[in-house]
Amino acid sequence: MFVSGGGTNLQALLDADMPHADIVLVVARRPGLFALTRAEARGVETLVLAGKKAEFEAAADAALRARRIDLCVLAGFLTILGPEFVRAWERRIVNVHPALLPSFGGKGMFGLAVHEAVLARGVKVTGATVHIVSAEPDGGPILSQKAVDVLPGDTPETLQRRVMEQAEWLLLPRAVETLCEEIAAERERG
Repeated sequence: MFVSGGGTNLQALLDADMPHADIVLVVARRPGLFALTRAEARGVETLVLAGKKAEFEAAADAALRARRIDLCVLAGFLTILGPEFVRAWERRIVNVHPALLPSFGGKGMFGLAVHEAVLARGVKVTGATVHIVSAEPDGGPILSQKAVDVLPGDTPETLQRRVMEQAEWLLLPRAVETLCEEIAAERERG
């Protein structure tokens, strides 16, 4: 799990019933994140890899390989991974995005900025998307989506919370479990 903040998506994964998935490492670019506290409270190893993006990606790649990790989940991770890292982990990095891609995605579209854009545009339905990470930000193959109504009087904060509760926290654990089950089946087939 790669994290950048409070770790609400991480918590949803920690709490989920995922018999084929084991969360074994939580990686961050800076110390003191509540996501790291959440992981430590559950006995999950944490690793802070500071430095420039290229240094972070090299260290993260080495850490994932050393632990024989099969799947990397971006759970509120706010760094766009470089094409070399993505290529090295092709189809093994999954992300959750707080909108119905391809709408409201791409560079700069994360966190409250997404919900501000949704409200400014006046759309009536938003939601969340779980997708495979590709070199194009938010452009990889879509695994699942769930719609959430935009309600009169919504603020970016209320909409963000409802999208997390009604879509992200449901979709992400299901997608991770499905991918891990597929990886386990591939391993059995040899």
